[in-house]
Amino acid sequence: MQRPPLKQAKSIDNVFNSAYWHLSQQDFTIAEIRSKLERKTDNAEWIEKVLTHLIEHGYLKSDIEFAIRYCESAFNNEIGKAAIQQKLRRRGVSSGDIEAALEQVIEQNNIDFNEMASNRLLSRYLTFHGVSKEKVYSQMTTRGFSIQQIDQALLEHPALETLRSKMAIKAEKADLTSEIMKLYRKGKGQILILHELKQQLIDVTEFEETIYQLTLAGDIDFYQSCSNQLAKKNYDLSDYKEKSKAYSYLSRKGFTSDEIQETMSLDQDEK
Repeated sequence: MQRPPLKQAKSIDNVFNSAYWHLSQQDFTIAEIRSKLERKTDNAEWIEKVLTHLIEHGYLKSDIEFAIRYCESAFNNEIGKAAIQQKLRRRGVSSGDIEAALEQVIEQNNIDFNEMASNRLLSRYLTFHGVSKEKVYSQMTTRGFSIQQIDQALLEHPALETLRSKMAIKAEKADLTSEIMKLYRKGKGQILILHELKQQLIDVTEFEETIYQLTLAGDIDFYQSCSNQLAKKNYDLSDYKEKSKAYSYLSRKGFTSDEIQETMSLDQDEK
């Protein structure tokens, strides 16, 4: 829903009243108050007079004062340096004032970002069950901590062994038979299937036994699958170079030497 247009100031007193009202709600930077007053009036002289008065009489903090207070509050709430810099820049504070404020508060309060990151991680996560490694890093970086600080905090966390990647969490829930069948239907041979399952961190301890049972049940037939994949191509197996290309193609698909050789032999016999 679109807001109704702001009633325009008819005098400088209206501009003062608007500024006082906003500052009674919360602290604002000079840039933020200026922006609000510019919506109230297009009289630049009024705006500058109001801002000067507010700063001189302590109603409006200078940007460096605002940044110092903000840094103190943020550090008390375990917010890292990068998040503070980003937030203050968005609020119109110059890079010079931001860095000066950070330097002053860090020195005065002897801020240790590694300790802060460690405390934040411990207070947020007693264990890492149900949360991925990627999510932990995302939340901590959003909080303003560097990768190095997060790495160090994780090393000190007593439940580090419970932390898993998204892939590892998904792999723990995977059904080996279903995953094999999924890749088999895509025309992949058992060598490639095993390789891809390992890459997905899926437990392949029972791989050979599962392949054996699926073969016995007639659910998979790698010789037939190899033949089907070759049929999709138009290799001339009577030509040595073409035959070599065909072999390489089927090998990349993950079929064994026996499967490839028999497929090629049958293909040539048929022709």
